Amino acid sequence: MNDRNGPALTAPALWRERLPQYWRLVRGDRPIGWLLLLWPTWWGLWMAAKGMPPAWPLLVFTLGVWLTRSAGCVINDYADRWLDGHVERTRARPLVTGAVSAREALAVFAALMLVAFALVLTLNRLTVWMSVIGVFLAASYPYLKRYTYLPQVYLGMAFGWGIPMAFAALTGSVPPLAWVLYVANVFWATAYDTWYAMVDREDDIRMGAKSTAILFGELDLIAQGVLYAGMFAALALAGRSAGMGPWYWAGLGVAVVLVAWEFGIARSRARADCFRAFLHNHWVGLTLFAGIALDFALRAKTLAA
Repeated sequence: MNDRNGPALTAPALWRERLPQYWRLVRGDRPIGWLLLLWPTWWGLWMAAKGMPPAWPLLVFTLGVWLTRSAGCVINDYADRWLDGHVERTRARPLVTGAVSAREALAVFAALMLVAFALVLTLNRLTVWMSVIGVFLAASYPYLKRYTYLPQVYLGMAFGWGIPMAFAALTGSVPPLAWVLYVANVFWATAYDTWYAMVDREDDIRMGAKSTAILFGELDLIAQGVLYAGMFAALALAGRSAGMGPWYWAGLGVAVVLVAWEFGIARSRARADCFRAFLHNHWVGLTLFAGIALDFALRAKTLAA
């Protein structure tokens, strides 16, 4: 392969030149998406194991979260090539600038998904079959904004799929508790991705893209309140069903305060403020996970005493 400005590059030099572009393509420099996918997956793992999960499934799911989120970013940019160049926040992405070609992007997507699938193959058959649905959700999500105002809901379905998969991997089944947690994540992801969509609302309207931010319009903050209320109601139901103790409920209470803070941040609906509210959801997910993990850990310590 020839450098655009000179002679052919050696293989090591070529990889040194391409890897930083691929790293930007998979959002390696922006871990927020990985974290928002990680926390609900860990909710599911800890709930399914009733405490610290076995090391190998924990490693598989943690690596799988990074791989599938990265692959999702790639296919999202591939699908949005027509849009991203016209949106202030996305016009410098590698596929828009030409730093990475469409063919390269598809190759990176395929490589990431193959590695993720190879990891899943070490788990039981039910988990493997469920991973096929996960691949479909991740690959199809980016195209929804062309046809429906609800791509954020579909994102929640994709981002939460690790929850029923975690139960399948650790228990061999997917009980009602898993689906209640899954519904909680659908509400949560729809809400935080609506903050994200509010950042791009004017650009999306101009380009004909669709989102919940456009659908909700002037009622966006009220709709956000309904979504977060649905999330906390589902989490309360999950906690009651699982017989969770005080640390879980304390984590839930702190998460409510954090979400209230988001509404204070984004009440102006300014782009920068909505983006801050979106980023703030990392702390919501972490707090909820901390409540789950502490509750099980201290319960086990009490039983062992």
